[in-house]
Amino acid sequence: MKSLWSDTTVEKFADNALQLRVYSSRLLGQEHDLVLHGGGNTSVKITEKSVFGEDEDILYVKGSGWDLGDIEAEGFAPVRLKILQHMAGLDQLSDADMVRMQRAAMTNPYAPNPSVEAVLHAIIPFKFVDHTHADAVVTITNSPDGEEKIKKVAGNRVLIVPYIMPGFLLAKKVYEMTKDLDWSLYDGLVLLNHGVFTFDDDAKRSYQKMIDIVSRAEHFLDTQAGQISISGRNSEMDLQALAKIRKQVSLKRRAAIYALADNSAEAASFASLEDVDSISTRGPLTPDHIIRTKQLPLIIQNDTTSNATVADITEVDDYAAAYQAYFDRNANDLQTCLDHAPRWAVWKNVGLLSFGTSLQEAEIISDISRHTIKAIQLAEKLGGWQALAEKDLFDMEYWELEQAKLNKNKTRAEFQGKVALVTGAASGIGKACVDMLLDKGAAVAALDINPAIKGLFSKDEVLEITCDVSQDAELKNAVAETIRRFGGLDILVTNAGVFTANESIEEMNEDTWELSMDINLTSHQRLMKHCIPFLRHGIDPAIVIIASKNVPAPGPGASAYSAAKAGLTQLARVAAFELGKDNIRVNTIHPNAVFDTGVWTDEMLQGRAKSYGMSVDQYKANNVLHTAVTSTNVADMVCAMAGETFAKTTGSQVPVDGGNERVI
Repeated sequence: MKSLWSDTTVEKFADNALQLRVYSSRLLGQEHDLVLHGGGNTSVKITEKSVFGEDEDILYVKGSGWDLGDIEAEGFAPVRLKILQHMAGLDQLSDADMVRMQRAAMTNPYAPNPSVEAVLHAIIPFKFVDHTHADAVVTITNSPDGEEKIKKVAGNRVLIVPYIMPGFLLAKKVYEMTKDLDWSLYDGLVLLNHGVFTFDDDAKRSYQKMIDIVSRAEHFLDTQAGQISISGRNSEMDLQALAKIRKQVSLKRRAAIYALADNSAEAASFASLEDVDSISTRGPLTPDHIIRTKQLPLIIQNDTTSNATVADITEVDDYAAAYQAYFDRNANDLQTCLDHAPRWAVWKNVGLLSFGTSLQEAEIISDISRHTIKAIQLAEKLGGWQALAEKDLFDMEYWELEQAKLNKNKTRAEFQGKVALVTGAASGIGKACVDMLLDKGAAVAALDINPAIKGLFSKDEVLEITCDVSQDAELKNAVAETIRRFGGLDILVTNAGVFTANESIEEMNEDTWELSMDINLTSHQRLMKHCIPFLRHGIDPAIVIIASKNVPAPGPGASAYSAAKAGLTQLARVAAFELGKDNIRVNTIHPNAVFDTGVWTDEMLQGRAKSYGMSVDQYKANNVLHTAVTSTNVADMVCAMAGETFAKTTGSQVPVDGGNERVI
């Protein structure tokens, strides 16, 4: 492992211990083979003046909820060192009491909760302390005779600590082991099946000790295990099966989830191993991961086909039953079983799946799973992959301090975990729909013929696709790309349209009629055709069709537009009949006079207003309610129709027009 330390960078804050701590913490956090997504912790001991002017030793330790990769100074909790050291001498201490005592010892009540390893950091008698869950080290300790192997790798300047529950129990164990220890003889601790601590009075040396220990472990793996062979087998992913799996997992999670597919060569090769059922179900890489991944992944056989119903995918039910049995074997009377849903899956001969109620959660689990399968294969080459015992893993999964990390932000947005597809998304009503669906928690596939759609939203939750809705192949590919990215589809907002030239029926150019029919009617039918097989397995699925006021109240010179929109409305009515059996709701919006779209230029508005003898503002509000109608108003109705408000409604047509006398 390469050292990232830069003496030139450090010169700017060499005399600021806390800034040095921030810097080296970030170096550790940037290396994902050391820590992943909030894992690991670091600290620095600093002498400060108390409010009474007396010197006071303070431990600045990583705060709960912060990630080492981007931690700031305020991410460290300042705790009185002496109190933490006294805590290590207690015979016993509950988790709740430990948290309470640590917070009571803080000099800044607004700082985050100190790491659960704060007491251990306090008793290590060096200024800087670094802790990681280095993949290479844990991989070695998760193999037969792992303790002996890591002793040879790390050398006699590293103290080996048998696995014990993190927090007070670990701190107490190290406290007892080191009462008579000459700490100057050691560079670090290896916690079996858990990770590594290094320490020094100099930030650079502490960091370098970590890099050295991990580098020796990596060298051992290179020489003793060698490279992981990639088979090259890569089965095509059945997208309908993926949508069905997502639906099943969502039902077990009791919430909509994203299902991120990893069909890379590495993932597919692992999923193709003959013994993958066995080696992937022995436990996580480190116990720290279990709060993200649960104890075991779901194993999906590769006989799930597009013809199977959701009920035919029995692996998810089998997983749920096994999880309940696991809980029953290990729980005490005070513990409540978590949901039965898996967090990741091995899809045999296909690849890996990661599940999350947010895209961030799913991506975190995806990262962890990739590191895990690499470690499993290397440990197998060392004699066999073996994780912690089931009871140890259960205790970690149901440890109240770890669960608290996941329960901080339990408020769910209305569409969290849901996937929407919106056409005409680069401007006007379509863009407003994308923005509002995002605000309400959805991930969105945003389609538009305008290449400017690329980079318009620049969020992981938006899949930006350049698509000409008149081209059936492009529509089909866009839908497939959406499923591959998010795992399914729940909401379709079919909005793309064109306002054709104002021509009478007698004088109409044939191209005008055909263009309107193709874009304003046929493209919607094509899109619905491609989406329905996936919506059928969506979560509370809904189709929202953007039609027009011209359906109930047409005007002269707009026959091409009005007829196409009327046909679209009739298509929606038939769809409501056909899709009701699948619980897919289909509702239609008739907007009118929505002037903040690309259709209306300033010149057009001024001209139309002038022809009515009005100002532009008066013209915009020329309706029964005397109010301007915006794209956001239409997006509000779209979200209502896609959400709980219209949960019992299908086949409706709702005007969003401020009140039009002809419609009324």
